Amino acid sequence: MSLVADPVRVASGPRRRHRRGGRVLGWAVLLVAALYFLVPVAASVEFSLRGKGDTHDLSTWSALFEQPGFAENMLTSLELAVGTVLITLLLMVPTTAWVHLRLPRLRRLVESICVLPLVIPAVVLANGVLVAFKGFPNWITGTPVILALEYVVLALPFTFRTLDSGLAAIPLTTLVEAARNLGASWPHVLLRVVVPNLRTAILNAAILSAAMVLGEFTIANLLLLNTLPVWTVQAGQQDAQVATAASMLILLVSWALLMLMSVFGQRGARRTRRSR
Repeated sequence: MSLVADPVRVASGPRRRHRRGGRVLGWAVLLVAALYFLVPVAASVEFSLRGKGDTHDLSTWSALFEQPGFAENMLTSLELAVGTVLITLLLMVPTTAWVHLRLPRLRRLVESICVLPLVIPAVVLANGVLVAFKGFPNWITGTPVILALEYVVLALPFTFRTLDSGLAAIPLTTLVEAARNLGASWPHVLLRVVVPNLRTAILNAAILSAAMVLGEFTIANLLLLNTLPVWTVQAGQQDAQVATAASMLILLVSWALLMLMSVFGQRGARRTRRSR
């Protein structure tokens, strides 16, 4: 019988305990984060469902769609989301692809420019837009069109990072050179080669941009334009339950968009692994 301890068993014990401790700490952090986000949401939902006599019903939610201005402002926010997504993708997909193909040295510079909206205060952005578009026709400065253009700027950080990651995950140069050697024009290459391989990244960028538009308040309020978040704040001055229900509706729509992004992202990853 050997009295010498097995060094493998001696080393595996502390390693196993360290791994178990790391898992416990990870689950604890995840639980705290979940409570931090979910408890206020649950409290808001419960408040919006309160009825007379300490009861709970859907009267506030059913009356929400009958509130003056709610439908119009919700339609405006949806139109802004669609317009922002279209303009952003039309601008950023060709730009990001061209940077990857022809200007890789400027990739970090373009990325730095695109993330600037994250560090510039909203007041500065709104005033800059008003100064830049001073003298333009009223159908731009006096309508949500100017707000859509501002949201394109705010969406640049999310759009560039998403498209940049998608382009880095595919053999872009090989695909483009093969298509060009077969006689395809640049617009044909972009539409028939680049875009199909970026479907998941484009969808993710579109959903993130739409979620940002649906929840943005500061810029719209500074530009004196009515959107669903602005209407929610104004309604909260008269009826807190209605404003809470509207806020929960915006949050639920944003969560649904993010869940949709997650589902399509997983499907795209599975298709990519199968094709390999």
